[in-house]
Amino acid sequence: MTSEFIANAKTRSNHSTPFRFILWHILAHPWLLILLIIGAFSNAALAAAIPAFIGMAFEAVINGEGAEAILNIALMIVISQTIRSVLQFIRNFSAETYGQMIERDVRDELYASLLGKSMTFHDLTSVGDIMARVTNDVRELNLMMNPGINLIIGSGFFLIAPVIAAPLIYPDLILVPLAFVILHLIVQIRFIRTLHPITESVRVGFGQMNSRLAEALDGVEVVKGSAQEKNEVQRFAGLVDVVRDRLIKQGEVEARYLSTLLMGLAVVAGFVHAAILYRSGQIVLGDVASFVILLYLFGFPVFTSLFALSRIASGYASAERILNIIVAQTDLDQNEAGYEAPIKGDIVFEHVDFGYTPDKQVLYDLSFHINAGQTVAIVGQTGAGKTTVTKLINRIYDATQGRVLVDGVDVREWQLESLRSQISIIEQDIFLFSRTIAENIAFGRSDATREEIIEAAKKAQAHDFIMSFPDGYDTVIGQRGVTLSGGQRQRLAIARAFLTNPPVLILDDSTSAIDSATEDHIQQAIWEASKGRTTILITHRLSQIRWADHIIVLRQGRIVAQGQHETLLKTSEAYRRIFARYEPATPQPSETQS
Repeated sequence: MTSEFIANAKTRSNHSTPFRFILWHILAHPWLLILLIIGAFSNAALAAAIPAFIGMAFEAVINGEGAEAILNIALMIVISQTIRSVLQFIRNFSAETYGQMIERDVRDELYASLLGKSMTFHDLTSVGDIMARVTNDVRELNLMMNPGINLIIGSGFFLIAPVIAAPLIYPDLILVPLAFVILHLIVQIRFIRTLHPITESVRVGFGQMNSRLAEALDGVEVVKGSAQEKNEVQRFAGLVDVVRDRLIKQGEVEARYLSTLLMGLAVVAGFVHAAILYRSGQIVLGDVASFVILLYLFGFPVFTSLFALSRIASGYASAERILNIIVAQTDLDQNEAGYEAPIKGDIVFEHVDFGYTPDKQVLYDLSFHINAGQTVAIVGQTGAGKTTVTKLINRIYDATQGRVLVDGVDVREWQLESLRSQISIIEQDIFLFSRTIAENIAFGRSDATREEIIEAAKKAQAHDFIMSFPDGYDTVIGQRGVTLSGGQRQRLAIARAFLTNPPVLILDDSTSAIDSATEDHIQQAIWEASKGRTTILITHRLSQIRWADHIIVLRQGRIVAQGQHETLLKTSEAYRRIFARYEPATPQPSETQS
């Protein structure tokens, strides 16, 4: 199970190994691959024609064939290389298109996979590291294709061309090219094996550096407020140094690339061999020139393979990091064949335990019943587990023991989209997108009309402040709504909930940042919104708790009391302690559970 929710990615590749993952994406565009191979083969073949023409020119001059013969040979060179340039353009165009399409497909697949991961996965994974994989690692796959694989395919044909062309001049001349190709391939294999772990460490270091950057920027207000800029710069500089050192180590390995030395030795050995054959009368001077120039074709694969192999090694390491995200297991699944129906709002917890990790238990043996249409308040000190309870209802997390039932059906048996689309949660930490106000309100209902958006905003007491902006509902707000006050952000979130009109509404301390005057207006709106639907309130505001039909008191993950406000004030010491600052309470007998 790799996804909690399977988003509609346009591609779904082979995830068994990084090699098969890369190969799948390469074979996904066969016409581009064919054009690339045709262009690479033609480029090498026509490049190999030049030494032959030069050899013919040598013989024409030696034999005194005249200027006309030389001009004809020059014309053949011009024509062949013109054709070669056109085919090479097709090859490079195909390779660049290939790389861009692979980058697009992988990024689409990775993004869809990230949306499908459970909150447990996202809670335990650094956002900065994920961003490094989505941006830089995916980009490395593009560069792996072009220039990486493009150059490897092209240089491969340049390796083959002298091996094929040399014996056409004279059979014995195959010895030096063949020996060079064998030794060159051995060097490449050793080079890749040495380089791969280093490029892996470079990618990991880059991810760690990006994590620190994202964390510092996300908490930049805390950094500045604590005057910790220098310390943060030093910490970040340490991670930058790690990436630098690993890249230098990669450079050291690349500097010891032996094929450059082999190339020089091959030219010398080939020239000596050709000279011996010429002295023995087995080949002519033009053949010597053709053969030596032919050996220089090895220069292209030697000098490009160093760069191309580095790109491929980085791309392969990036593919591993991307696959680690895609195939990461989650505890939840979409349950596409699950129960699907309009929710009435009856919610039951049966002996529910929950822990974010096996050694971090949060909730213990919770049992309670919320009737459809009922308003229930969950109260308790900070860390009692109030928010966690609500996240078990829509399966952000699953109970580790016991059951959570919605309308008599275990939430695990619900079709996930059907369940979540009918439950709206307004949290204290409001998240707003860097989009227009209208788009933020209509996030759960993209088909909503402007009139419906305005009506929802009016119910949430947000219309007046929205219209105070020059662009009104078309005002673009900053990330997380940082251009708005806390109360304004919360009113937009409430408007979003009103627009979706869910049968279950959960308000997690959603009016904590609203002033008393605004709260009076929103209280009435929440009261109206709660009619006919199940409403769960997590709040410390006595004004909201009083009109709840039922109150659940949590302490350290356990239910210590349940009932109505007046009854709990008389019977629950924990309840009285929570609200002592709101309303004086006369001493009452201590409850038996504490």
